[in-house]
Order: sequence, then C-alpha cells, then structure tokens
Amino acid sequence: MSRRAVDVVITGRVQGVFFRARTQEQAARLGIAGWVANEPDGSVAGHFEGAAADVEALLDWCRSGPEYAQVDDVRVTEAEPAGNHGFDVRG
Repeated sequence: MSRRAVDVVITGRVQGVFFRARTQEQAARLGIAGWVANEPDGSVAGHFEGAAADVEALLDWCRSGPEYAQVDDVRVTEAEPAGNHGFDVRG
C-alpha cells in the first residue's frame, strides 16, 4: 500500500463553518492521521498522512468542504510523513 503525506492550505469561506470538525470526521472515517488548524489570514491549514488513495479522498472532500463552506482553492504540497497518530484539530 502506497503511503502519502501532504500539507494543505484551504482558502475561501472556511472558518466559522465547522470546516475543522468535519475534516476531522472525514479523516477518522478514512484512517488519515495529521491535523487541521485555522490560520490568522482566514485560511485553514493541515497535514494529512495515510494511504495514498485515502489522502486523495480527503483532499477531494476538502475541495467542497462542509455545507456552509465556500472553498476557493486547495493548495497541496507533498510532505514528509511526520509520524502522526490520530487527527487533531488545532487553533
């Protein structure tokens, strides 16, 4: 099974719409480790790692987000696995 780790920055109306909580739910469903956090500029940042297909599924979900979100862009940068266990909501 191919493993993948990515850093993401999601822009648009992504704060105050339960984006972090719903991302955590999706990550748990997919078995993805990492974290997600609100940034001061209004974006949401994260680090996802797991099976390549599952990471891609979470990225696909992030492109639309939860019901009240309006995602303008999802910037993805390949990253080194950080050895995360579980998925945290930060800041």
